[in-house]
Amino acid sequence: MKTGGQLIVDALEANGVDRMYCVPGESYLAVLDALHDSKIRSIVCRQEGGAAMMADCHGRLTGKPGICFVTRGPGATNASAGVHIAMQDSIPMILFIGQVASHAKEREAFQEVNYRRFFGDIAKWVVEIDDAARIPELLTRAFSVATSGRPGPVVISLPEDMLTSVVEAPVALPAVAVETRPGEEELVKLEALLNGAKNPFVILGGTRWNAEAVERMKKISEAWSLPVGVSFRRQMLFDHLHENYAGDVGIGVNPKIAKAIKDADVVLLVGGRFGEMPSSDYTLIKSPYPDQKLVHVHADADELGRVYRPTIAINASPAAFVEAFAKRKPAAKPAWSENTRALHAAYLEWSTPPLAGPGAVQMGPIMNWLEKVLPEDAILTNGAGNYATWVHRFHRFRRFATQGAPTSGSMGYGTPAAVAAKGLFPEREVVAFAGDGCFMMNGQEFATAVQYGLPIIVIVVNNGIYGTIRMHQEREYPGRVEATDLRNPDFAALARAYGGHGETVRETDEFAPAFERARASGKPTIIEIKLDPEAITPTRTLSDIRDKR
Repeated sequence: MKTGGQLIVDALEANGVDRMYCVPGESYLAVLDALHDSKIRSIVCRQEGGAAMMADCHGRLTGKPGICFVTRGPGATNASAGVHIAMQDSIPMILFIGQVASHAKEREAFQEVNYRRFFGDIAKWVVEIDDAARIPELLTRAFSVATSGRPGPVVISLPEDMLTSVVEAPVALPAVAVETRPGEEELVKLEALLNGAKNPFVILGGTRWNAEAVERMKKISEAWSLPVGVSFRRQMLFDHLHENYAGDVGIGVNPKIAKAIKDADVVLLVGGRFGEMPSSDYTLIKSPYPDQKLVHVHADADELGRVYRPTIAINASPAAFVEAFAKRKPAAKPAWSENTRALHAAYLEWSTPPLAGPGAVQMGPIMNWLEKVLPEDAILTNGAGNYATWVHRFHRFRRFATQGAPTSGSMGYGTPAAVAAKGLFPEREVVAFAGDGCFMMNGQEFATAVQYGLPIIVIVVNNGIYGTIRMHQEREYPGRVEATDLRNPDFAALARAYGGHGETVRETDEFAPAFERARASGKPTIIEIKLDPEAITPTRTLSDIRDKR
């Protein structure tokens, strides 16, 4: 006989969970009590949105569901930002939410929310426990749902009385991984299509990749001399310095890559959905009927044909697909080899940052310096904002599991993601990029890094504005500035107040020594870069956008 709280912890242990992210609440005290006697490590966070984003980054880097516990009502609604990210980004995650006791439901009890309704459109599955004896069954199912097909978030509502009930229940068993493999007929068709192609292009995206699958994809690209692009914020799926890498297919795509995709006769899309952002509003590949012959590989059959009508639909996970297709070789030397080399040269040119710009701090030389000193396995995280262009365009990712960035474009992600990444990989360097507006949305999780001794480095690019919105504002309504100015704290002093290390960079040459001092401190660090607001993009100023509308 065990309490519902104990059954939940038993099920987590059976599924290999070793840590969970939480903000404590009285609505799930019985689970916290059970965790006291467990080997599962509780990472206590400062706000539920940050906790959920940590769980998302955990799932993003490991492929295993990130676990998050929050209290009912405001705790749940705060956490919804992380659930939305996990859904749009196809990340496995399980969010547990305390709920009012069963006898009080439907009375608008204290902090009561109908979670099926609230999370119904932004979670893969929402379930409320109404029988404590079914906890092992439902949790095992939650792990299966979160990781199978197109991965995503599962939300489990925990009525208070279900956690304190003492029941007899079956022993929890781990979920069984389900792999979706390609059929022989589809592989034969793809092989014939590529052998008859004149100008193919490959786009990698989505999840359910691993380091071995990424290596196999590299071998496939070499055997077939294929140009490979990566979807928006999925840059860790291919080595950027490999001669077959063509660049990222994201916001502000290199025009040469955009042309290559539009001119391609065959596009092989592996793992991704190729949504609005990477498709440049469905213009690179037209929806629903592409101009190119599209081969779409996806682990979830529901995604095949939903937005694009493919020539060949292959229902398989990326890992299973590349394992199967790696055995096939071209019938002759591919005729497009020179095009592949030219696209990589275009990427190298595109990803070389400018050395000059407005103001005393130049981000181009800073990015060049970071490229020289950051190890290949360094993990970079970020949220959303114009500052992220400096990372996505100019950092050359080399390995799998080195990127934590939301394809959903959610602000406030970088700092909590860095905390999760450093906890998972303490031996690796973790650097978070954030704008001043972005950092302030979940910057309180810097305190979590201090509490657990996680020496992340957060680079806050401070231009005193909501930069992306100001850019659009000046383009659409030039000179009519409203609601985009910000007054910020001294970020370096804030870091020291939390117990970390702080640096302020007012001129370009100050960055390198500041970064080295941050490393040497052994503490979580904030490096504030005072960037001129005119430096709104790597190639255009605010005045240029305003005056040349």
